[in-house]
Amino acid sequence: MSIATFFSRIAGLVREQTFAYLFGAGTWTDAFNVAFRIPNLLRDLFAEGAMSAAFVPTFNGVLEKDGPQKAFKLTNLTFCAILVVVGAMTLVGIVASPLLVSTLAPEFTSNPEKFETTVTMTRIMFPFLLAISWAAIAMGILNSLGEFFIPAIAPVFLNLTMILAGWLICPFARDFDMPAITGMAIGAMLGGLLQFAVQLPALFRHGYRFKWQLNFNDPGIQKIVKLIIPGTVGLAATQINVAISTILATSQGEGAVSWLGYAFRVMQLPLGLFGVAVAQATLPVVSRQAAAGDREGMGQTLAGSIRLSSFINLYACFAIMALAVPTVRILFQHGRFTAADTAATAMALQAYATGLLFFSLIKIMGPAFYALNETRIPVQASIVSVIVNVTLNLLLIKPFGYWSLALATGIGAMFNAGILYYYLEKRLGSFARFALLPALLRIFVATAVSGLVTALVYPFAAAQLAGLLVAGGFINAAAAMLSATVAGIAALIMISRLLKIEEADRAIEMLTRRLKPGKKAAGL
Repeated sequence: MSIATFFSRIAGLVREQTFAYLFGAGTWTDAFNVAFRIPNLLRDLFAEGAMSAAFVPTFNGVLEKDGPQKAFKLTNLTFCAILVVVGAMTLVGIVASPLLVSTLAPEFTSNPEKFETTVTMTRIMFPFLLAISWAAIAMGILNSLGEFFIPAIAPVFLNLTMILAGWLICPFARDFDMPAITGMAIGAMLGGLLQFAVQLPALFRHGYRFKWQLNFNDPGIQKIVKLIIPGTVGLAATQINVAISTILATSQGEGAVSWLGYAFRVMQLPLGLFGVAVAQATLPVVSRQAAAGDREGMGQTLAGSIRLSSFINLYACFAIMALAVPTVRILFQHGRFTAADTAATAMALQAYATGLLFFSLIKIMGPAFYALNETRIPVQASIVSVIVNVTLNLLLIKPFGYWSLALATGIGAMFNAGILYYYLEKRLGSFARFALLPALLRIFVATAVSGLVTALVYPFAAAQLAGLLVAGGFINAAAAMLSATVAGIAALIMISRLLKIEEADRAIEMLTRRLKPGKKAAGL
């Protein structure tokens, strides 16, 4: 899963590089980011957020008690219910696109062409919500059946479709009197359909066959509905906060929405490579343990996942802090993306990095409550997170500007994760019996020192290489960044050995086992 997700995130970065090269960070990229944010927000609220968190425990419960045929019947009921409900939402969204755009980006109304283009792209991409909802259900089923590679690699096809759209569809958009970036919206819609389609052969191999079945009175569907309504609030804090940040960012001048968007995409690489992968692998395990009443097993699984995710994401946080500028320069500073865009995006990236660990922990801990058939705590945690985020946004945006929106999002995630952790201990018992706090302290020390070494080595390496390569150039930055990264990883490994941090070995094992043909990934 980690390797597949890595390729997906790399494809996502190439997609963003295509954006940066073709359109830079300005009027049209701001318009696309707002247009894509609307169905994307609903996707995270409904499809990949609450729907997955509600469906996977229910599917696993039926699979555990009644076998695969009953579980596949629930699958058909869910697919058909999504077609009716999400299809209706899509139609309403297409009609209401002008209202949605003016709400999310009020500043756009002062530029009629920008506003109309954003509305058009929103309407083109709304069917993406239906396709990605089906794709999320397919992913949950395959993960529950022990298959992780295919669902994890599926998003690659979304990104590849959008990359191809940038070079093949965008040039023809002007022939239809539309800005070239409209072609990217068409690519996103087609890519969502492809992301679902590539998972169907794997589902069929496991014995699934589609049959039209629609029954909202089915006990399984009713259980999903009962979980999904509060779950929409409970798991949506990060995306709601990003949406609020988008609204406020439109008041910060052209480019601010794009700078935040590019920064958020870079942060998604480590979050998706391991953070989301660990969470997706954890959910089916804790769902089965919850169905069997094994709360001790749930606690042990979650403690292990928290340690592993903390090790990886704290390292990524400090590395991003140290290498934000060269990272953005190497990835995006080409074509229409300028040095000023690099500096602005790097600042947003560093601010987002403060919340990287907490974003990943929310994805691990939030669904655990739904496996326990509890919805109140995630809802409360989400509400607190949104209140903190909005308050900080309003307090910080005037003195500090657009990048404070990213910082506020991270702090809001910290409150969310803290509340979830507190109440998980209430439900499962103290994690102290798994020696979690001492392990986290050792991890913090090791990753912080690694980040410090990275930060010190980069400017030294850049200065040494300046006489050999082009000072400040792409090759110089890449070579210095590679040197700093190697030094930081070496420091991390050395200190992890000294402090006996077992997560270092587990992280390496996750990679090496995936890279060896015929080997299965290590269990959590």
